[in-house]
Amino acid sequence: MDTIHGLKRTNYCNDLNMDFVDKEVTLMGWVQRARDLGGLLFIDLRDRSGLVQITFDVNDDKTLFEKSKEVGSEYVIAVRGKVRERSAKNPNLATGDIEVVATELRILNGAKTPPIYIKDDDTVSEELRLKYRYLDLRKPKMQYNFMMRHKVMQAVRNFLSSEGFLEIETPILTKPTPEGARDYLVPSRVNKGHFYALPQSPQLFKQLLMTSGMDRYFQIAKCFRDEDLRADRQPEFTQIDCEMSFVEIDDVLDVTERLMQKVFKDVLDVDINLPLKRMTWQEAMDRYGSDKPDIRFGFEINDVSEVVKDSGFKVFEEALTAGGTVRGINLNAVEEQFSRKAIDALGEVAKLYGAKGLAWIRINKEGINSPIAKFLSEDCMKDLIEKMGGKEGDLLVFVADKTSVALNALGHIRLEAAKKLDIINKDEFSFLYVVKFPLYEFDEENGRYVAAHHPFTAPVDEDMDMFDTTPEKMHAKAYDIVLNGVELGGGSIRIHTKEVQDKMFQVLGFTQEEAEEKFGFLLNAFQYGTPPHGGIAFGLDRMLMLMLKRDSIREVIAFPKNQNAICPLTDAPAVADEKALDELGVAVVKEK
Repeated sequence: MDTIHGLKRTNYCNDLNMDFVDKEVTLMGWVQRARDLGGLLFIDLRDRSGLVQITFDVNDDKTLFEKSKEVGSEYVIAVRGKVRERSAKNPNLATGDIEVVATELRILNGAKTPPIYIKDDDTVSEELRLKYRYLDLRKPKMQYNFMMRHKVMQAVRNFLSSEGFLEIETPILTKPTPEGARDYLVPSRVNKGHFYALPQSPQLFKQLLMTSGMDRYFQIAKCFRDEDLRADRQPEFTQIDCEMSFVEIDDVLDVTERLMQKVFKDVLDVDINLPLKRMTWQEAMDRYGSDKPDIRFGFEINDVSEVVKDSGFKVFEEALTAGGTVRGINLNAVEEQFSRKAIDALGEVAKLYGAKGLAWIRINKEGINSPIAKFLSEDCMKDLIEKMGGKEGDLLVFVADKTSVALNALGHIRLEAAKKLDIINKDEFSFLYVVKFPLYEFDEENGRYVAAHHPFTAPVDEDMDMFDTTPEKMHAKAYDIVLNGVELGGGSIRIHTKEVQDKMFQVLGFTQEEAEEKFGFLLNAFQYGTPPHGGIAFGLDRMLMLMLKRDSIREVIAFPKNQNAICPLTDAPAVADEKALDELGVAVVKEK
């Protein structure tokens, strides 16, 4: 193989255009493909920027031409040559007006035939793509993803720095604390029997930084959660983490939305109109059945409980008698798109999310078509259709159940119906703030309250006297930012006094001793003058997934894990050898 000695790259491939005609350039990259036409040989040379055609002519230099025939797909080469205008131009290529006539070729490294194609339309399985990720990342689409990731991170850093935020790193090895998901634990060799935890977020440390007087902090932070995976989750992910002192909710949301506006304009040249829409958690649940609603389309949920309470229809009345609800969605003007089979499929979606089934009414030219029509009086049917805004061609669907079940089921049905009808504008970026969340949720399985966000979230001022009486009715100074039905980030105004934090822990079932053991360092800090503070954290990977219209965050993470939390490239996690385990004082219990 040749060496690079004496050659310096002058340009990237996509730099070249008609302005470079008759200029000598030196390019370096990978061979996308080679085409031997007898006395002419063309190489499509690829680097991070794109492709350019390199031409070898046997009449110009026979020795060089023979050497060019040694080159194969994915060989790494350096080429020196002169730029000229192409006689047969390629309008589909950014450099399609020109080519480089080679005067020197160096083969820097050979390559075996790749197990996957280096092209965007390769249909190989994701598992194989992840196994050969270093090849997958050579694809133009993947290169583009990571150029965009870099631009987003630079835009974030530039904006937050201009707003007075300091970028400060927080520890990766920290103390296990109950924050929601399971921790990844790291055994300590020096302190046998003790464990570090990898941080689920920098939550406690960023609050301590506010106590330290740093005033405004941010970090592009690695976070770790041992939870079941899906398209927008990974065991390790990247978070844009912000915290600021002496602020209320509006101050945090103001910085947040201006950051989003700046990033989308700088990176995608998309204008985000401010202020962003706001909606309370209760309104989001009632209208869309979700605390992260996609508001790019309608199909809002209606409460028809009052209309059907005396309908005589057993399914509706039993749900209402048990303290539940009857809710419905008008799938407007979809008569032709929804066959009986398609309606049954929506019923299966309802069951998947806990409902017993789905009632429906189709309004045809001929009249009403519905399996529940025989149970409802003519007046009740008329009132129900009027309440739902029904008209000819509409399909009305209903769920009768516990309120939480009915809303959740219909929330997923509206999404499923919108996908089937293909009515979602994929080019739209629809932001929404969801505010005023419940402070607590009741965990029926364990019979206790849990924090709806996390245990450091402050309650709204008017609910402070409800800790000892009706904590389930308390609301939090919490907020989420939602984009196209995906939770992009969330945050809150934090508790900053020991007295309020103690009350929060008491409702969550912590004894004083347990609270001190797990969070004593934070509670102690509160006694030394902690300012009011709050913040927000965004999922960088999720944001990029949405900005680039990808289906999974694995497309914007360089070396992700698969659905089983395994890295096919490195085969991590792996078995540790006995000596290492002995030094850590750890024994592995084999599964039976």
